[in-house]
Amino acid sequence: MKKNVGSFDKILRVVIAIIAAYFAYKGGFEATWVEYVLWAVAIIMLLTTLMGSCPLYSIFGMNSCKTTKK
Repeated sequence: MKKNVGSFDKILRVVIAIIAAYFAYKGGFEATWVEYVLWAVAIIMLLTTLMGSCPLYSIFGMNSCKTTKK
């Protein structure tokens, strides 16, 4: 896959993943589906950070990676 996630975007995604995982782990929600959604968000954010590519960015033609911009 083509890299389309830049450095600042990666940092932001890791921060969001940590926050989502914290709240999912902490729990306290009446509906357990909220915890599952938060875990999913955390996992997706970490995976897109590690791959350096975001499928939604590809669909919408976005790119925050400076090395691959035209």
